[in-house]
Formats: sequence, structure tokens, C-alpha cells
Amino acid sequence: MPSLSPALLIPILVVFAAGVGFGVQAPLNAALGRGIGGGVAAAAISFGVGFVALLLLTVLFGQAPSLAKATSMPPVYWLGGLLGAVVVWAMLWSVPTIGILTAFAALLLGQLSAALVLDAIGAFAAPVHPITPTRVLALAMVAGGLILSRL
Repeated sequence: MPSLSPALLIPILVVFAAGVGFGVQAPLNAALGRGIGGGVAAAAISFGVGFVALLLLTVLFGQAPSLAKATSMPPVYWLGGLLGAVVVWAMLWSVPTIGILTAFAALLLGQLSAALVLDAIGAFAAPVHPITPTRVLALAMVAGGLILSRL
């Protein structure tokens, strides 16, 4: 079994921690939506708070000049924000009905399905990682987890 070097372990732990935060974010946003009576408004608040935090970090890290360069990028690269908004809204809308675990299992299955294809074609200049039986099995296992989450 291959070992995890610090060069791999650290990013994995950072993403794991972000995943924990994302897991907490969905029920928080759902509760906010219920409390204010509007899911879209709750998503807007969530993104507004995130925007302010990221804007402060942009200034703190000396990356403010990079903001001006964004307008020179192809419009397709701006869709990430729109897709993120859809994710936040879909999660806060679905969590009260299907539960946190099932919502995240469905989200993860969607993300991994897209990732499998995007890896295989090297989308957006990412390195190519071919579709292999092992990767398909991993996706099938997540699909099984989604099904089991509702039994």
C-alpha cells in the first residue's frame, strides 16, 4: 500500500477540514432559510458573508490587483460562482426534506460523476486521469452509499 507523504497528506487534511465545514454549512444555511422564511435569501446571505471574507483575504494576501484581471478571463470561468450558488441553494432547500447525509451523498455522487469525466478529458487544463475500473467502482460505491442512506 502506498504511503501518504506530507506533500499529499497536508492537502488531503485541508480538504477534509473544508469538507467538515461544508457539512456544517448546509444545515446552518437550511436553518437560516427557515428562520428568515426564504431559501434564496439565505443563500444570498451565505454568499455575501463569504464574499466579504474572501475580499478581506484577497487584500490581506496582497492579491487585490488580481481582481482587475478577472475581466480578461473567458466568461465560462465566471460560472464557478453561479454553480456554487446553485449548490448552496440546493443543499439548504433539500436538507430539511431528505436529511444532511442523503443530501451530501447525492451531492458527492454528482461531484464525483463530473470529476470522473472532467479528469478523463483534462478539462480546464487539468492533468488527465483516465477512467479506470477502480475509479468507476469508487463511484459505484458512493452510489451505493446514497441508496443505503435512505434505507
